[in-house]
Amino acid sequence: MHLPRLACLALAAALGTPFPAALAGQAPLFARENLVAWCIVPFDSVKRGPDARAAMVRGLGLTRVAYDWRAEHVPQFEEEIFAYRKHGLEFLAFWGVHEEAFRLFAKHQLRPQIWMTAPSPVGTLPREEQIRQAVARLLPVVERTRQAGCPLGIYNHGSWGGEPENLVAVCEYLRRHHDACHVGIVYNQHHGHAHVDRFAAALGAMQPYLLCLNLNGLTREGDQRGLKIQPLGQGELDLPLLRIIAASGYRGPIGIIGHTQDDVELRLRDNLDGLDWLVPQLTGAPAGPRPAPRVPLPPTPVARKKAAAK
Repeated sequence: MHLPRLACLALAAALGTPFPAALAGQAPLFARENLVAWCIVPFDSVKRGPDARAAMVRGLGLTRVAYDWRAEHVPQFEEEIFAYRKHGLEFLAFWGVHEEAFRLFAKHQLRPQIWMTAPSPVGTLPREEQIRQAVARLLPVVERTRQAGCPLGIYNHGSWGGEPENLVAVCEYLRRHHDACHVGIVYNQHHGHAHVDRFAAALGAMQPYLLCLNLNGLTREGDQRGLKIQPLGQGELDLPLLRIIAASGYRGPIGIIGHTQDDVELRLRDNLDGLDWLVPQLTGAPAGPRPAPRVPLPPTPVARKKAAAK
């Protein structure tokens, strides 16, 4: 049976799950202290270690990190925890599942969100069977995160599991049939180019489950035009989409991403500059000059054609 909303919120609070309804008194939505640095470990051309990375994030005025990693970073897991504590950072989220990480979370009494790609069912199936198959594939992680006291955020990354409506359906099924109130959604705009025309409706449907919303500069069909990852303020849709977010009532964490093989500090600074340019416009302030990115933008298709013709 589907747990009542108050019961879910009580369980979420016990798990430290930042569902929007439990966020009274949090920082303003786009304030530095509500922002989360994401995709900053394997996507950093400088290849910072844990202490240098934590110092960099804190130097930008940020206080939260979602930690992504590769096999080479596993020996540094505990050092990363120490570095965040030293620099006053919140270990908000951890990408994927790793037993060494769970051991360290228990040792250091941490309960970060666990982010993982939402599964996509195999084959052509009726919708209800698609949902059941996706849930069945998630259940081991649902139970492992429940045991660890960690929220689980399923993450849009294309295909069936990348569609907002399917993420919502999976969360609803898990709550109804498995009392899994600790499961929510992490939504990434850089994987959401196909959703821009229905973004308001999609955000409204996801909002009761939304653990984090990760921003990106968005240009229509940018993922098909070499513009999948752009700094905030450089996309043609950034302001209208930010208006939708601001008006939605969502007050949970907001992620800003690195995700390019550049100096990740420069990429984060470009995103912060863009956000600082966009946010005043939400209340009618004049735009002023658009910030110039420190990291060069990818050439547009027209520019590539011109360069090829030379």
